[in-house]
Amino acid sequence: MTTRIVLDCDTGTDDAVAIMLAALHPDLDLLAVSTVNGNVALPNTTENTLRVLDHIGAAVPVHAGAARPFVRPDFPIPRDVLNAGNPDFQVAHLDLPPSVTPVQDSSAVRMLVDTFSDPANADVVLVVTGPLTNVALALIAEPRLASRIHSLVLMGGAARVSGNVTATAEFNLWVDPEAARTVFSAGLREIVVVPLDATHSASMTLADCDAFDALGTTAGSTAAAMLRHRIRQDQTPDSHKSQASAPLHDPLCIAYLLRPEVVTSSGRHPVSVETTGEQTLGQLVVDTRPWTPEPANATVAFAASAPVFREVLLEAFAPGPARSTSAP
Repeated sequence: MTTRIVLDCDTGTDDAVAIMLAALHPDLDLLAVSTVNGNVALPNTTENTLRVLDHIGAAVPVHAGAARPFVRPDFPIPRDVLNAGNPDFQVAHLDLPPSVTPVQDSSAVRMLVDTFSDPANADVVLVVTGPLTNVALALIAEPRLASRIHSLVLMGGAARVSGNVTATAEFNLWVDPEAARTVFSAGLREIVVVPLDATHSASMTLADCDAFDALGTTAGSTAAAMLRHRIRQDQTPDSHKSQASAPLHDPLCIAYLLRPEVVTSSGRHPVSVETTGEQTLGQLVVDTRPWTPEPANATVAFAASAPVFREVLLEAFAPGPARSTSAP
């Protein structure tokens, strides 16, 4: 059975792999992609998204979204500053040919409202691999979306591990914590959170790069190049890894839709995001106490299987009949 999805992203290298997985896997129907400020500025995330789709020949409409967080217009600081002055960790433009397909006239928020207000789309899953700004704005514009979105699967947060921007915060939630809190408190029917705990437990290696290359496909070689870039940038002089590896955060959300067993440990808990803490801004707060005053509002993935994740990626990027997708 084919799962229909809408993907909201801030396309850098791992978002690009997520886009290819969503667009190419035969069991998924990617209806639209929306872009948001995050890894890089909105014009870059939009162009990067168009480049990826053009590169693999996928006809998927792209809608540009929010250029800044909806409460903190001057936040966050540039990503290259966060990466110790290394601007190449998230490149402004992916190393792919410039896009030839134009972005859609309608905004990301308009697309989200229209798509999920349509009863014909009651089965569509929303996947978010960047800051939650577009989704929060859509819920504010049309609060009834909370009961109309079939489910939301998002990459964000650090539940039991350290953050990747601060000691407690992961980038996507840290960029727009108010948007994240808005989404978690909106009363959506189902939310699945894929935090750093899960993505780091299913890291990919250089051997996986070789396996992607060996497929002999555009998507396979592109995924290999992007993973090699991430592995190279993820290595530090004090690294204690037994072998060079790096997480592919965002595609794990897509893999979960295809093979839920890719998540090997999870639980339903009350979840929120810190918006005022001096040292905890953007922290994913997962209440794992046996008795809590708040009801559980999300399923949180704590660990994932690298072998299952690898199988999903290889299946999607293997040679096969060309697919094209279109707007809902």
